[in-house]
Amino acid sequence: MRRATLVLALALGVCGNGCSEAPRRETASIELSAERAAMLNTLKRYGLHDERILAAMAAVRRDRFIPEAFRRGNEYGDHPLPIGYGQTISQPFIVAYMTWKMALKPGEKVLEIGTGSGYQAAILAELGVEVYSIEIVPELAEHARTALKAEGYGSVRVLTGDGYKGWPEHAPFDAIIITCAPAEVPQALVEQLRDDGRMIVPVGRGRQRLVILRRKETRVVQEDDIPVRFVPMVKGAE
Repeated sequence: MRRATLVLALALGVCGNGCSEAPRRETASIELSAERAAMLNTLKRYGLHDERILAAMAAVRRDRFIPEAFRRGNEYGDHPLPIGYGQTISQPFIVAYMTWKMALKPGEKVLEIGTGSGYQAAILAELGVEVYSIEIVPELAEHARTALKAEGYGSVRVLTGDGYKGWPEHAPFDAIIITCAPAEVPQALVEQLRDDGRMIVPVGRGRQRLVILRRKETRVVQEDDIPVRFVPMVKGAE
């Protein structure tokens, strides 16, 4: 949910696999500011109509996850914003899109690599999944913990550490969402997927593309998706 600028906007179709599940909150029941309503309208114009995703995007207060020093009154625009330490909170569309592609079901266990502001983790928690998130920048990890707790998502577990290593103590995961770009798909993370688990990750240096993987017993099925731009995934010291 962080560190991304969408390079190409695509039509998504009207619904993802998760549409059969009732949203945790109805979008219409949430009192929306003009800015949040405009954000939802932008998502719909892109073609994203999954009611569960829209409900989560409406429910989570994006501005509360941006450090106060970086708030400029444009927190709901469809663009990334700085959060300090050379990192950004991703544009709402890319957050919604990556979440939608994972077709998450309530109760699933999800690992996020690159906690950043905590916003993507909050969206995941709003969908009723069990969230584990890793952030390599200690100050951002602490910011995310504070913001998540303040906004009612204290169940999200945030680890300060190297995302390349994943979180083996809590593996296997039903899904892994990576919000920074490795040069290649980290094999350690693939190995932490449950059978039939899936992963979405931006891959490449310079030119990047979202890659979706699904683990099928001893095989990994890979699908290339849309072009994007993320900051590089940082590896911790050995």
